[in-house]
Amino acid sequence: MAAGKGTRMRSSLPKVLHRIGGRSLLEHAVVAARGLAPEHLVVVVRHERDAVVAQLAGFAPDAIAADQDEIPGTGRAVACGLAALPENLAGPVVVTSGDVPLLDTHTLEQLVRQHVERDDAVTVLTTRLDDPTGYGRILRDATGAVTGIVEQRDATPEQLAIREVNAGVYVFDAAHVRRALTTLGTDNDQGEVYLTDVVAHAYREGRGTSALAVTDHWLVEGCNDRSQLAELGAELNRRTLAGWMEQGVGVVAPAGTWVDVTVELARDVRLEPGVLLRGATRVGEGAVVGPYSVLTDVEIPAGAVVAPFSLLEGDAPASGQ
Repeated sequence: MAAGKGTRMRSSLPKVLHRIGGRSLLEHAVVAARGLAPEHLVVVVRHERDAVVAQLAGFAPDAIAADQDEIPGTGRAVACGLAALPENLAGPVVVTSGDVPLLDTHTLEQLVRQHVERDDAVTVLTTRLDDPTGYGRILRDATGAVTGIVEQRDATPEQLAIREVNAGVYVFDAAHVRRALTTLGTDNDQGEVYLTDVVAHAYREGRGTSALAVTDHWLVEGCNDRSQLAELGAELNRRTLAGWMEQGVGVVAPAGTWVDVTVELARDVRLEPGVLLRGATRVGEGAVVGPYSVLTDVEIPAGAVVAPFSLLEGDAPASGQ
């Protein structure tokens, strides 16, 4: 897992520490990865290292922070991450990104399952976009096997016409990726060590290479600027509210209601227009939260009515964060 730079955020705060839905982008990524119950959890850090590591220690003290050196590229990041793990590590290694906050554990489980069932050396997560500009393109042979991934800057006109793109999420066989990374160079437009070159390496060796294509592009949508951050936050909130409504929560005006993913709501709670629920807030069964109220880390008992325009802050203990 890599923690990215993100200069287009125009912020002194590292990109992966920007927040949507009550968690930083990095925490969303760690929560999804932790759902796999991994034996080891590594976060590769480079830019603004101290700030990233400090926050990581707060919500994932068991995670290993691995420092990337000055050699650039995603391949080098994974090599540095692997160096923090036992040399005899075997089995699947999942690699994801610190700036894809809507990626969930269920999708990662599907990717790992396909990898194991096919005995792949590399399994890559992909999606198809109407406008694939900026993304690496997935190359396949006549049988459908993935032969490689070509970056936008290095692609031919024919390759640029491909709509299936790399989501930057992979499962590797541990032994193969260790060996392959030692063979990679920087002969590309960026002068970087591309992790994507591991795919072509596996294909040339006759090892299994496949892709899991998701139709829900939001699952693999990355964040590189403030506009994308806002779009991802709005989509995450829409999904959060939809999930609560399926469980019997009333949301009078979803377009103007915001609920962090860390909030807990009971059945028959009603949220009036303009409500904002943050942090570890818990609302009991049948309670009503009045319009334009902001609740942060508070516990509202069953049947209670929160007056309109209330501003409540508490110290409710965090649960499931």
